[in-house]
Order: sequence, then structure tokens, then C-alpha cells
Amino acid sequence: MTQLDSFEQYMRAERNASVHTIAAYLRDINEFVARVRDGEAGFDDWRGVDKDAARTFVIRLNAAGDDKSSINRKLSAMRSFFRYMERCGVVNGNPFARVPAVKTGRPLPKVMSISQIDLLTQSVPVFWENAKTCGTASSEDEADFAAARDLALIETIYSGGLRVSEAVGINFGDLDLVGASVRVRGKGKKERMGILGGPAQRALRAYLKLRRGGREPEAPLFLNRFGTRLTARSFQRNLKSYLAAAGLPPDFTPHKLRHSFATHLLDAGADLRSVQEMLGHENLATTQIYTHVSVERMKSSYKKAHPRAK
Repeated sequence: MTQLDSFEQYMRAERNASVHTIAAYLRDINEFVARVRDGEAGFDDWRGVDKDAARTFVIRLNAAGDDKSSINRKLSAMRSFFRYMERCGVVNGNPFARVPAVKTGRPLPKVMSISQIDLLTQSVPVFWENAKTCGTASSEDEADFAAARDLALIETIYSGGLRVSEAVGINFGDLDLVGASVRVRGKGKKERMGILGGPAQRALRAYLKLRRGGREPEAPLFLNRFGTRLTARSFQRNLKSYLAAAGLPPDFTPHKLRHSFATHLLDAGADLRSVQEMLGHENLATTQIYTHVSVERMKSSYKKAHPRAK
């Protein structure tokens, strides 16, 4: 029995790994043999694999064009395999233990365009008007209330760059329509001020005319149909309906509105420090991801518009 056969049995019996996981591990280990040992038939001399061989594997995977996440997955498989053999006394050390993972880079956040946000906000009242016409709304009053509330919530999230949890957590006493701001409790219960632009102020005033709940400072601002605090999950479920009604991608989420807020501000010339404060980020580096989005958008516009871009 080869060491690979023994490892397969261990994964199945002791680790209770799935068939797919075992197949992936074996495939990755066999790829090491193919790339570093030139596919040597019946190779089982694992004691002779050293750190240089481990680094060579990474180099050849890079040269073959493997993406970074795939390389890291294969390194993880090799670490697990050698960890098992080290435990069994087959090898004296794990040559992959100190091979660092390939830096994958942080994915750029996807953002909505301004026109897409306009489509989304326009779809909310249309959706509920259709619900009244089709008889799927429990009552006209409830449909009007839900439309006003969700439109106000969308505008508040986008205007202030809020997380959906922060938005549904707003209390009545946090809202200052005269000062065009709202107090927000972010991560770690840290407070900051969210700014309310004209559309958000108008949407909130329209919603407050229909809101029937208590107005004491600690009362939730955004209510469900039972008069208690609206949950993030309920709003996310409604948002999917509005996206479908607007013909927008279904993977847009409330957090995309926050990403869009930051990117649109930077596109318009806002300074990074101000955007950091508005988002409630402790570290400027967290906010800097949005500058990369803006640069990518700038490059895209350049390529479309400049006569010598290609």
C-alpha cells in the first residue's frame, strides 16, 4: 500500500471526509508528482521531498497560470498530507509548513451605478401599487406603509452609508430631520452621525406620516406591520422583490448601497478621511479599498472615451 492509499483511508475513516474532499486532495497531491517529479510512475519517496521541492511546486503552478486561490488550496492539501505522514513517522518534517500562502488580494466591492439606484427607488412604490392591484397586499394601508418605510430605509442607507443592521437599529430619538442627520450605532456600539440628503429627508417625512408606533426616544424608527422593530432579514427579503421588479441583478444587497455610497462620494471628489468618518471605519486602510474601485471606474471610462485608449 502506498502512502497515498494510506492517507486516503485515513481521510475516509478518521476524518470522515466527503468523497469530493478526498478526490480533491488526491488530485492535488498527484499534481505535485506530475509537476515536480515529472509524473514519475509509482512515486512514493516522500522522505526525499524538501523545502526546495515545495517552493518549486508553487513556482510551476504560477507558471501554469493557476489562480491564487487554487494554488493556496493545493498547498493546503500538501500540508495536510505531510502532516499525516509526519504523525505516522514516515517523514521527519513537513516541507510545506513554512511555505507561505499566496496573497490573493482583497476583492473589489461591487457597486451600483447612480441610475441603478434610481431604478431601485422607483421600483418600491410601483411594486406595492401592483400588489394592491393584484390583491396580494393584505390591505391598501399596509401596502402604502411598507412602500414608504422601505423607500425611506433605502434612501437612509445610501445617503448615510449605513450597514443594514445600523439602519434598522435606529431609534426614533436618533433622527434629526431639522439637522438632516441621524445618530448611528456601529460596530462595538460606537456612535457616529449619518448625513441625510434631500431624497432621504423627503422619504423619511413621508414615512413618518404613515408610521403609527410610539415616538419616545427609544422606540424603533423602522417598524414592521406588527408595530415592532423591522429586522434586517425582512428588509433583505423585500429588497429582492424590488430588485426583480426593477430588472436589477439579484445579487445586489443592502451592503451594495453602502459600497455605492463610498464609491460615488470618492468619484465626486470627496476626501478619503471624510468618507472614512462617514463609514465608521477605524482604519483608513479599510476605506482605501474604495479608491481602487474609483480608479477602475476611471480606467473604464477612459477606455470607452479616449480616442487613443486602445
